[in-house]
Amino acid sequence: MAAMADSVRIIPLGGLGEVGKNMMAVECGDDIIVIDAGVMFPKEDMLGVDLVLPDTTYLVDNAPSVRAVVITHGHEDHIGALPYVLQDLDVPVYAPPLAYELVKVKLEEHDTLRGHELHEVQPGEVRAFGALSVEFFRVCHSIPDACGLAIQTPLGTIVHTGDFKIDHTPVDGRALDLQRIGELGREGVLLLLSDSTAAESPGHTPSEQIVSEGLKHVMADAPGRVLVATFASLIARIQQVVDAAVHDGRKVAFAGRSMMDNVKMALSKGYLQAPSGVIIDIAELELLPPERQVIVITGSQGEPTSVLVRIANRRYREIAVGEGDTVILSASTIPGNERVVARTLDDLVRQGARVVTPRTAPVHVGGHGSQEELKLMLRLIEPHYFVPVHGEYRMLAAHAELARAVGVTLENVFVLEDGDVLEISEEEARIVEQVPAGHVYVDGAERFDMSSVILRDRRRLAEEGFAVVVIPFDHSRGQLAGKVEVITHGFVDAARAQELSEQAAHLLANQVFNNDGYPIEWGEARQTIRSALGALLHRETGRRPFIIPVPVEV
Repeated sequence: MAAMADSVRIIPLGGLGEVGKNMMAVECGDDIIVIDAGVMFPKEDMLGVDLVLPDTTYLVDNAPSVRAVVITHGHEDHIGALPYVLQDLDVPVYAPPLAYELVKVKLEEHDTLRGHELHEVQPGEVRAFGALSVEFFRVCHSIPDACGLAIQTPLGTIVHTGDFKIDHTPVDGRALDLQRIGELGREGVLLLLSDSTAAESPGHTPSEQIVSEGLKHVMADAPGRVLVATFASLIARIQQVVDAAVHDGRKVAFAGRSMMDNVKMALSKGYLQAPSGVIIDIAELELLPPERQVIVITGSQGEPTSVLVRIANRRYREIAVGEGDTVILSASTIPGNERVVARTLDDLVRQGARVVTPRTAPVHVGGHGSQEELKLMLRLIEPHYFVPVHGEYRMLAAHAELARAVGVTLENVFVLEDGDVLEISEEEARIVEQVPAGHVYVDGAERFDMSSVILRDRRRLAEEGFAVVVIPFDHSRGQLAGKVEVITHGFVDAARAQELSEQAAHLLANQVFNNDGYPIEWGEARQTIRSALGALLHRETGRRPFIIPVPVEV
């Protein structure tokens, strides 16, 4: 249902009740703008999945009204889904400078999206989209050129902070635009949508400057080669690594396609700077002693195909770790990835590497404001309505409590989850409906949603194993025509499988293929075979394996 012209609808499609795949629609009459289009890294139970995307069913169904995708900054959880979203929605994209360059790199990897309409927007500029207009203002985050948005609607101003923290000594020297934020508050704000990622953390988030010193100390203490795992889009962090390497007399190489693509762009556009000869190709490292090497790699979240994980699994040809190597994890672990990251680090330590994490040295600080910063934002904006965004439900709830504590009226605070539709009119704000907003999974070249049986079948295969039952039979006589063979994987050994084959043959001969010489219809028999063998295998093994009957007509 489209919004009435005298109301505004807020429709989160990702990022509320979870960390990642941030996407939100703002709708007024026949005009919709989409804020961000991010991915989420798959959790451990999402077997074989490469990426998780927002469900864009609502936007596709209302495609004529979608005016633009507006990007707040260039992290993957805000831009990573764009190549997939734009296959379904042919709309322009507006992004601040670094995000613009990162999006351009991403779209050029997809031939069908080369030349897609993409606009660079500077902080302070305004773009109009029908009944809505968007002003970009500078915020401070762990990536350059991050922006918040002031969205003008017929009912009043909506402020979306994007990801932010209040850092008075940012690495790039560009602080959050507190002056403009204060002006917006004095002008009057209808609704504040504010980053909740660190809403459970008391106090203030430390400045990025402490990471620079932390990296220098760790490199100075490292007896040999240093590997730094971080996000490919964390350009400011990569600059800190390069600066620390220069300080310690080391050279820097990069590994991982996304890392190398982003570094190439950042160097060409001046976002990343290094003295001549410091950045080298990874093949040149063998010409240097280990104590002069730094390698920046992907894999800080334990992604299965990333460089760090492949090194940990001894499957990366160019790099192997051992005694004397130091591996720095310069990122916080996204909730849900803790086990796979811990396993990756364990495997590196087993190979002799020293592992440094944010728990053992100041090699990472968060890019999100803690409680005192969130309260300051609320006090500066003084919104009539408040919706916490970006975070798992407990983070959103914690942020809602902060809003109430600083004076936002209780009934004007809404803790939404993906798919909730908040409609604001002149008289009130209320949740009016739910729209589709589940996960969409990317698996190689395929996409499937939560209604698909693919993940369910994979989990069953992983938990229970499977059995292939080869059944030779004579269709015309309705009889077995040879020995039944049960081939098992994942729940019994070869000797036990042989016993089960004999039991299965006896069972099928009696229950399915005892047809008094009449032809047998395989389609009818298939379900009976699965049911009968399922009961047998569960009785004998305690498992319910996936059963695949394979008929061989003789």
